[in-house]
Amino acid sequence: MHAKHLLLLTLAAATLVVGCATLPSPDELDRQAQAMMKASFRDQGIAKVDRIEQDLGQKACSSPTPPPDAVAQQIEAESLATIRWPSGGQYLGDWREGEKLAQNGRGMTWTDSSAAPGAGGAQCYNCHQIGKQEISFGNIGPSLYNYGKLRGVKSITDPASAPIIQYTWGKLWNSKAYAACSNMPRFGHARLLDEQQIRHLMALLLDPASPVNQ
Repeated sequence: MHAKHLLLLTLAAATLVVGCATLPSPDELDRQAQAMMKASFRDQGIAKVDRIEQDLGQKACSSPTPPPDAVAQQIEAESLATIRWPSGGQYLGDWREGEKLAQNGRGMTWTDSSAAPGAGGAQCYNCHQIGKQEISFGNIGPSLYNYGKLRGVKSITDPASAPIIQYTWGKLWNSKAYAACSNMPRFGHARLLDEQQIRHLMALLLDPASPVNQ
């Protein structure tokens, strides 16, 4: 090889090495990305910029690769510990109110007047089929039609139904307790719904008289 060409290749390689050495670290890139995100949003109405702050589950599940098993187990354990079980052991409310919530897409937007728990809806139809009469629904999550019937819930007082009743409450309260990277809203944990509203959704899903179980 000609000496001049060799010199040019050497210089190019050296430049590449220096360039790589001066690239920001992954942590610095994360900090820059966070700063850019914060600069792109502003507080407006009840929607505050602090919504972009991520907890462990959100950070781990925002990665292009699934979190390691140990991290996933930590997320699930921490999420399970946040579940507040219903006062007085009362799990079910009124399925009619639950149906209204399931079909309500409002809540937690900057145009809403309140960020208090229970100020909005549950938006279940965005991800699930709820009843057989529906012709438009999301499919991110499984169909909820016959949810209680398929799981053998015959009565809220039936001891055999206790495990699925408790699981359903926990799933509604904080879905990450059962699947670290669940896409389901954490209704209780995130203060999207209050305890009574969650009871109403429980009735929609589990009450044998609910149209979901017909």
